[in-house]
Amino acid sequence: MDWQAAKQAFADGELLAYPTEAVFGLGCDPRNEQAVEKLLELKQRPREKGLILLAADYSQLVPFVADLKIPQDKRFSVFSHWPGPITLLLPAAPATPDWLTGGSDKIAVRVTAHEPARQLCRALGSAIVSTSANYTGEPSLTTAQAVRDTFAERVAWVMDDAVGGATSPSKIIDPLTNQVYRA
Repeated sequence: MDWQAAKQAFADGELLAYPTEAVFGLGCDPRNEQAVEKLLELKQRPREKGLILLAADYSQLVPFVADLKIPQDKRFSVFSHWPGPITLLLPAAPATPDWLTGGSDKIAVRVTAHEPARQLCRALGSAIVSTSANYTGEPSLTTAQAVRDTFAERVAWVMDDAVGGATSPSKIIDPLTNQVYRA
C-alpha cells in the first residue's frame, strides 16, 4: 500500500477513497475546510447534513468530541459499540467546526472495525471524514474500480482493497438518548 501517497493527498487537501464495512467511502482531512468543501461539492451534499468522522481508535476522535460531556454512567454503553459498524452522535467539542457538524452541537463519529480503513487512519495519524462514495441520491459504490470510473481525477488516492461484509451503511444512534437516526 502506498501510504506516502495517501499522506501527501491528505496533507494537500485532496480527496481519498477507501473501503468501509459496506461501501467505499470518500474522505479528507476533517481539519481542512477547503477539502471538506471540495468533498461536499463533489457529492452535491448540503453542508447542513453534517459528516461522519471515521477513526482507527477513539483517541483520534477526542479532538472533535466533548468527552467530558459523556456521562460516566453512559460511557460503557457508548464505547461498547466500537470498533464496529455503528456511528454515534456524541457531543461536539466547542472547537469542532460547523463544516463537520452541520451546525449541530453533536458530531457523528465511528471507530471502524474494517481493517483497511483502520490502517488508513493509522497511516494518516488522524480521523478522516467519511461519506459514501456516490453522488447524493445515487447508489453507493462498492469497488475501487467503480470509484475510479465515477470520479476519475477528482479523487486523488484510491485504496485498492475490498469492502467488508456488511450489507448496509452504518447504523447511526445517539447513545445518550438511545435515539436511532439510521437503522
